[in-house]
Amino acid sequence: MNGLMLVGGALVVFVAAYLLYGRWLVKTWGIDPKAKTPAVELEDGGDFAPASRFTVFAHQFSSITGAGPVTGPIIAAMFGWAPALIWLLVGGVFFGAVQDFTALYASVKNKGQSMGMMIEAYVGRTGRRLFLLFCWLFTLLVLAAFADILAGTFAGTLKDGSLNVPGAQAASISLLYIVVAMGFGFFIRKVNPSGVVKLLVAIVLVAAMFAAGMAFPLYLDMQTWRYLTFGYCFIASVLPMWLLMEPRDYLSSFLLLGMVAGGVIGVVAAQPVINMPAFVGFTVNGQSLFPILFITIACGAVSGFHSLVSSGTSSKAIANERDMLPVGYGAMLVESLLGVVALVIACAAASNGHLPQGTPFQIFAGAIGGFFQMFGLPAAVSACVITMCVSALAMTTIDSVARIGRMSFQELFAAGQGEEENSFQKLCQNKYFSTVVTLVLGFALCQAGYMSIWPLFGAANQLLSALVLISLAVFLKVTGRKGWMLYVPMVFMFLVTMSALVLSVVGIVTKLSAGNFVLMVDGLQLVLALALMTLALLVVKHCGRELMGKEEVELAHGN
Repeated sequence: MNGLMLVGGALVVFVAAYLLYGRWLVKTWGIDPKAKTPAVELEDGGDFAPASRFTVFAHQFSSITGAGPVTGPIIAAMFGWAPALIWLLVGGVFFGAVQDFTALYASVKNKGQSMGMMIEAYVGRTGRRLFLLFCWLFTLLVLAAFADILAGTFAGTLKDGSLNVPGAQAASISLLYIVVAMGFGFFIRKVNPSGVVKLLVAIVLVAAMFAAGMAFPLYLDMQTWRYLTFGYCFIASVLPMWLLMEPRDYLSSFLLLGMVAGGVIGVVAAQPVINMPAFVGFTVNGQSLFPILFITIACGAVSGFHSLVSSGTSSKAIANERDMLPVGYGAMLVESLLGVVALVIACAAASNGHLPQGTPFQIFAGAIGGFFQMFGLPAAVSACVITMCVSALAMTTIDSVARIGRMSFQELFAAGQGEEENSFQKLCQNKYFSTVVTLVLGFALCQAGYMSIWPLFGAANQLLSALVLISLAVFLKVTGRKGWMLYVPMVFMFLVTMSALVLSVVGIVTKLSAGNFVLMVDGLQLVLALALMTLALLVVKHCGRELMGKEEVELAHGN
């Protein structure tokens, strides 16, 4: 099988899905291009700030495109390339993109409210608090996992005393990105340049940062980078969107989109042959295709975290309702395309049906680096570019999740309608206090290491998707809109993720009975797994009751 056929076929599917299914959703639910969006109506210079279509797209795409679309499909290739490809296509079009767009749509129609606050409007106060608690615990897992990934990537001084030159260069560039992004944000805010001028300035800045970072690499150890990463998260969480996150995501989008384009063009030029069987079996290395395939691929097909970005930050920057389709639906399809490219590259690098040695990122980075060198980029520059792209995948996610975690904590303790806030609730809604609490607990989890956190993160992420889909189905029903297109995704994702969590609990209990139980690692995972399962069942109970029994009601803020 030629890899070009798989990538080309996927590209056709995604373009057709956007033009047909995506536009059908817009037509079915309705948009009003003349309506004042929350970003315009509630502009406060902080969380609410209208931005151009590409700026919001860049923020959405950069924030949702984490490690998942690269690592997931490559790991899932152990079942064969066909099951992974099918799930990337079906999941991306009918599950992930629909969820992301619907969450963005519902939030924009509800004055930019997050998923948790919308749940209170359509399900009730208890449902809101259960969902927000689930979301906040989930953000702690994301912070811990991605901070550890970043620290490992940026560590210039390794444990054996050797130097990681590409990592040190990427670290220096990333720090420059923070400072330069703030200056770029001021430039956009004060000058309001045209799209062409903005693009040209951004390209010059990116090139200058790469030149400076490569010339002056920063050699620090992994623990130091953990501290610096959480310090950056604090800044990103409290500063206005227009000052840091939006300009940083705009600049980072050139790296991420360039990586996707480089992969596609490289596949077209090299036309690699797939060296993996289409299907290996339903059970591989003791792991069953259901539910492992769907948990492993995660972000490349559907991710609950995406809905938090759609409703938590992107909805507060949409300047016109027409921008919701490319931002909500389009960004997810581009991420799914990246997943297909990663799958094809890994399977082409396989030998005799076995993937090459190394982590998924090493396999992917080596292939993309080879493509860049094929285009004439020197090996040293190519290594730095790829390392920076990989780190950007995590860094553009972690700043968003820090902000979303802070907001979830604030909303968790917010008084309901008709309630009077007490002093404790006022303290918890302080953005500095809520940020510190979230980051301190995330840092504590980070010490357990990426590999200890990732299994729970994957299951919790997909379970969050099921909870979001059922909540959105309630929103659509209550506001008199068709919601049947969400029913199969929400039931399927709930069954998949609950099955995976049950298997995780069984595995941990088996370790306990065998005497291999580690309290700070396995004990933490067991407590979190049981907490997530309990919260999920309670959220489904509350949302399901509303979905099955509530009559359609016209709510002014949801129309």
